[in-house]
Amino acid sequence: MYCFTDDPQGIRSEVTCFDLPELGCPRPTNAPGKWPKIALWANELNGLTGPALFVDLDVVITGNIDVFFEYGEPDDVILARNWIKPLERLGQTSVFRFPIGKYHRLLDDFRKDPESIAEQFQFEQRYVTQRCERPVKFWPHYAVKHFRLNCLGPWPLRYLRPPRLPRDARIVIFPGKPDPADAMAGRWSAVHPHVSRFEHIKRSFTGPRVGSSFLTHLKRYVLPSQWIREHWRH
Repeated sequence: MYCFTDDPQGIRSEVTCFDLPELGCPRPTNAPGKWPKIALWANELNGLTGPALFVDLDVVITGNIDVFFEYGEPDDVILARNWIKPLERLGQTSVFRFPIGKYHRLLDDFRKDPESIAEQFQFEQRYVTQRCERPVKFWPHYAVKHFRLNCLGPWPLRYLRPPRLPRDARIVIFPGKPDPADAMAGRWSAVHPHVSRFEHIKRSFTGPRVGSSFLTHLKRYVLPSQWIREHWRH
Protein backbone atom coordinates (compact mmCIF):
# COMPACT_ATOMS: atom_id res chain seq x y z
CA MET A 1 0.00 0.00 0.00
CA TYR A 2 1.23 3.45 -0.96
CA CYS A 3 0.10 6.85 0.22
CA PHE A 4 0.59 10.09 -1.70
CA THR A 5 0.60 12.82 0.91
CA ASP A 6 2.05 16.15 1.99
CA ASP A 7 2.07 14.99 5.63
CA PRO A 8 3.36 11.45 6.36
CA GLN A 9 3.31 11.92 10.15
CA GLY A 10 1.35 9.24 11.98
CA ILE A 11 0.94 6.90 9.00
CA ARG A 12 1.54 3.25 9.83
CA SER A 13 4.94 1.79 8.97
CA GLU A 14 3.43 -0.80 6.60
CA VAL A 15 2.45 2.02 4.24
CA THR A 16 5.06 3.51 1.90
CA CYS A 17 4.63 7.27 1.61
CA PHE A 18 5.38 9.38 -1.44
CA ASP A 19 5.13 13.12 -1.95
CA LEU A 20 2.06 14.31 -3.83
CA PRO A 21 2.69 13.91 -7.58
CA GLU A 22 3.40 17.12 -9.47
CA LEU A 23 0.65 18.44 -11.71
CA GLY A 24 3.28 19.96 -14.01
CA CYS A 25 1.22 23.02 -14.89
CA PRO A 26 -0.70 25.81 -13.14
CA ARG A 27 -3.70 24.58 -11.19
CA PRO A 28 -6.96 25.66 -12.88
CA THR A 29 -8.78 28.51 -11.19
CA ASN A 30 -12.06 28.40 -13.08
CA ALA A 31 -13.51 25.02 -12.08
CA PRO A 32 -14.42 23.27 -8.80
CA GLY A 33 -13.04 19.79 -9.55
CA LYS A 34 -10.11 18.11 -7.80
CA TRP A 35 -7.82 18.70 -10.76
CA PRO A 36 -4.49 17.89 -9.02
CA LYS A 37 -5.63 14.25 -9.05
CA ILE A 38 -4.96 14.26 -12.81
CA ALA A 39 -1.26 14.00 -11.90
CA LEU A 40 -1.85 10.28 -11.18
CA TRP A 41 -2.04 9.68 -14.94
CA ALA A 42 1.61 10.58 -15.48
CA ASN A 43 3.82 8.39 -17.64
CA GLU A 44 5.92 7.63 -14.54
CA LEU A 45 4.67 7.45 -10.96
CA ASN A 46 7.43 6.90 -8.41
CA GLY A 47 8.58 3.76 -10.19
CA LEU A 48 5.26 1.97 -9.65
CA THR A 49 3.94 -0.25 -12.44
CA GLY A 50 0.93 -2.32 -13.37
CA PRO A 51 -2.75 -1.93 -12.47
CA ALA A 52 -3.27 0.24 -9.40
CA LEU A 53 -6.32 0.72 -7.22
CA PHE A 54 -6.67 4.32 -6.09
CA VAL A 55 -8.79 4.99 -3.00
CA ASP A 56 -9.52 8.45 -1.60
CA LEU A 57 -8.83 8.97 2.08
CA ASP A 58 -12.43 9.96 2.78
CA VAL A 59 -13.99 6.57 2.03
CA VAL A 60 -14.85 3.64 4.28
CA ILE A 61 -13.83 0.09 3.33
CA THR A 62 -16.60 -2.13 4.67
CA GLY A 63 -15.92 -5.55 3.15
CA ASN A 64 -13.59 -7.77 1.16
CA ILE A 65 -12.05 -5.80 -1.73
CA ASP A 66 -10.89 -8.68 -3.94
CA VAL A 67 -13.50 -7.71 -6.54
CA PHE A 68 -11.61 -4.46 -7.21
CA PHE A 69 -8.61 -6.47 -8.41
CA GLU A 70 -10.48 -9.30 -10.14
CA TYR A 71 -13.07 -7.32 -12.10
CA GLY A 72 -12.31 -6.39 -15.71
CA GLU A 73 -9.03 -6.60 -17.61
CA PRO A 74 -5.59 -5.34 -16.50
CA ASP A 75 -5.66 -2.43 -18.99
CA ASP A 76 -9.18 -1.32 -18.05
CA VAL A 77 -9.96 1.97 -16.35
CA ILE A 78 -12.73 1.22 -13.86
CA LEU A 79 -14.55 3.89 -11.87
CA ALA A 80 -17.49 4.10 -9.51
CA ARG A 81 -20.68 5.16 -11.27
CA ASN A 82 -21.82 8.67 -10.36
CA TRP A 83 -25.53 8.17 -9.72
CA ILE A 84 -26.04 11.81 -8.72
CA LYS A 85 -26.23 12.41 -12.48
CA PRO A 86 -28.10 9.30 -13.71
CA LEU A 87 -28.71 10.70 -17.20
CA GLU A 88 -24.99 11.22 -17.78
CA ARG A 89 -22.60 8.31 -18.13
CA LEU A 90 -20.27 9.76 -15.53
CA GLY A 91 -17.62 8.12 -13.35
CA GLN A 92 -16.64 8.88 -9.78
CA THR A 93 -12.91 8.80 -8.97
CA SER A 94 -13.26 8.24 -5.23
CA VAL A 95 -12.18 4.66 -5.98
CA PHE A 96 -10.83 3.68 -9.39
CA ARG A 97 -8.38 1.27 -11.00
CA PHE A 98 -6.01 2.18 -13.80
CA PRO A 99 -2.81 0.84 -15.41
CA ILE A 100 -0.05 3.19 -14.29
CA GLY A 101 1.45 5.18 -17.14
CA LYS A 102 -0.61 3.65 -19.94
CA TYR A 103 -3.04 6.52 -20.51
CA HIS A 104 -0.67 9.40 -19.83
CA ARG A 105 -2.23 11.37 -22.69
CA LEU A 106 -4.88 12.47 -20.19
CA LEU A 107 -2.21 14.40 -18.31
CA ASP A 108 -0.25 15.39 -21.40
CA ASP A 109 -3.31 17.01 -23.00
CA PHE A 110 -4.32 18.66 -19.75
CA ARG A 111 -0.91 20.27 -19.32
CA LYS A 112 -1.20 21.91 -22.74
CA ASP A 113 -4.28 23.93 -21.77
CA PRO A 114 -5.42 23.32 -18.16
CA GLU A 115 -7.72 26.34 -17.94
CA SER A 116 -9.62 25.47 -21.11
CA ILE A 117 -10.04 21.80 -20.17
CA ALA A 118 -11.14 22.65 -16.65
CA GLU A 119 -13.67 25.16 -17.98
CA GLN A 120 -15.05 22.61 -20.45
CA PHE A 121 -15.33 19.64 -18.10
CA GLN A 122 -15.56 21.37 -14.70
CA PHE A 123 -14.71 18.17 -12.83
CA GLU A 124 -11.66 15.94 -13.19
CA GLN A 125 -13.85 12.81 -13.12
CA ARG A 126 -15.84 14.00 -16.14
CA TYR A 127 -12.62 14.63 -18.04
CA VAL A 128 -11.36 11.12 -17.25
CA THR A 129 -14.70 9.53 -18.14
CA GLN A 130 -15.01 11.26 -21.49
CA ARG A 131 -11.40 11.58 -22.64
CA CYS A 132 -9.72 8.33 -21.60
CA GLU A 133 -8.34 6.51 -24.65
CA ARG A 134 -9.99 3.30 -23.48
CA PRO A 135 -13.73 3.52 -22.70
CA VAL A 136 -14.11 3.40 -18.94
CA LYS A 137 -15.99 0.70 -17.10
CA PHE A 138 -17.88 0.90 -13.81
CA TRP A 139 -17.66 -1.24 -10.70
CA PRO A 140 -20.51 -3.65 -9.98
CA HIS A 141 -23.25 -1.62 -8.34
CA TYR A 142 -23.18 -3.59 -5.11
CA ALA A 143 -19.46 -3.00 -4.56
CA VAL A 144 -19.41 0.80 -4.23
CA LYS A 145 -22.14 2.69 -2.41
CA HIS A 146 -22.70 6.41 -2.09
CA PHE A 147 -23.32 7.51 1.50
CA ARG A 148 -26.01 10.10 0.81
CA LEU A 149 -27.79 8.08 -1.87
CA ASN A 150 -27.51 4.55 -0.52
CA CYS A 151 -27.03 4.82 3.24
CA LEU A 152 -28.66 7.98 4.54
CA GLY A 153 -32.14 7.31 3.24
CA PRO A 154 -34.81 9.82 2.11
CA TRP A 155 -34.88 12.94 4.24
CA PRO A 156 -37.91 12.17 6.45
CA LEU A 157 -36.46 8.73 7.24
CA ARG A 158 -33.07 10.07 8.31
CA TYR A 159 -34.79 11.64 11.33
CA LEU A 160 -36.01 8.21 12.47
CA ARG A 161 -33.07 5.86 11.96
CA PRO A 162 -29.27 6.05 11.59
CA PRO A 163 -27.72 5.57 8.15
CA ARG A 164 -27.60 1.93 7.13
CA LEU A 165 -24.75 -0.01 5.55
CA PRO A 166 -26.08 -1.80 2.44
CA ARG A 167 -25.55 -5.54 2.43
CA ASP A 168 -22.58 -6.64 0.27
CA ALA A 169 -21.18 -3.10 0.05
CA ARG A 170 -17.39 -3.21 -0.13
CA ILE A 171 -16.57 0.50 -0.16
CA VAL A 172 -18.75 3.47 0.82
CA ILE A 173 -17.79 6.79 -0.75
CA PHE A 174 -18.54 10.24 0.66
CA PRO A 175 -18.54 12.82 -2.16
CA GLY A 176 -19.23 16.30 -0.86
CA LYS A 177 -20.63 16.34 2.66
CA PRO A 178 -20.81 14.78 5.15
CA ASP A 179 -17.40 13.11 5.28
CA PRO A 180 -16.84 9.91 7.33
CA ALA A 181 -15.80 11.68 10.53
CA ASP A 182 -18.84 13.95 10.40
CA ALA A 183 -21.28 11.15 9.56
CA MET A 184 -19.84 9.06 12.39
CA ALA A 185 -20.53 11.93 14.80
CA GLY A 186 -23.98 12.68 13.40
CA ARG A 187 -23.31 16.08 11.84
CA TRP A 188 -23.27 17.46 8.30
CA SER A 189 -19.92 19.22 8.72
CA ALA A 190 -17.43 20.02 11.45
CA VAL A 191 -18.86 23.53 11.92
CA HIS A 192 -22.36 22.18 12.62
CA PRO A 193 -22.39 20.03 15.78
CA HIS A 194 -24.91 17.24 16.20
CA VAL A 195 -28.20 18.38 17.70
CA SER A 196 -31.46 16.61 18.47
CA ARG A 197 -34.11 16.11 15.79
CA PHE A 198 -36.33 18.75 17.34
CA GLU A 199 -33.51 21.27 17.65
CA HIS A 200 -32.50 20.74 14.01
CA ILE A 201 -36.07 21.36 12.83
CA LYS A 202 -36.31 24.41 15.09
CA ARG A 203 -33.15 25.88 13.58
CA SER A 204 -34.73 25.81 10.12
CA PHE A 205 -36.76 28.76 11.43
CA THR A 206 -34.40 30.38 13.94
CA GLY A 207 -30.97 29.47 12.57
CA PRO A 208 -28.17 28.77 12.28
CA ARG A 209 -29.08 26.72 9.23
CA VAL A 210 -27.03 24.00 7.54
CA GLY A 211 -27.41 25.44 4.07
CA SER A 212 -29.05 28.61 2.88
CA SER A 213 -32.64 27.49 2.40
CA PHE A 214 -35.31 26.09 4.71
CA LEU A 215 -35.66 22.85 2.73
CA THR A 216 -31.91 22.30 2.36
CA HIS A 217 -31.48 22.61 6.10
CA LEU A 218 -34.25 20.08 6.78
CA LYS A 219 -32.60 17.56 4.46
CA ARG A 220 -29.17 17.92 6.01
CA TYR A 221 -29.74 15.86 9.10
CA VAL A 222 -27.85 12.71 9.96
CA LEU A 223 -27.85 10.48 13.03
CA PRO A 224 -24.53 9.01 14.26
CA SER A 225 -23.36 5.94 12.29
CA GLN A 226 -21.88 3.23 14.49
CA TRP A 227 -20.86 1.06 11.54
CA ILE A 228 -18.53 3.83 10.33
CA ARG A 229 -16.81 3.76 13.71
CA GLU A 230 -16.35 -0.02 13.40
CA HIS A 231 -14.90 0.06 9.87
CA TRP A 232 -13.11 3.40 9.65
CA ARG A 233 -10.42 3.04 12.28
CA HIS A 234 -7.98 5.95 12.60
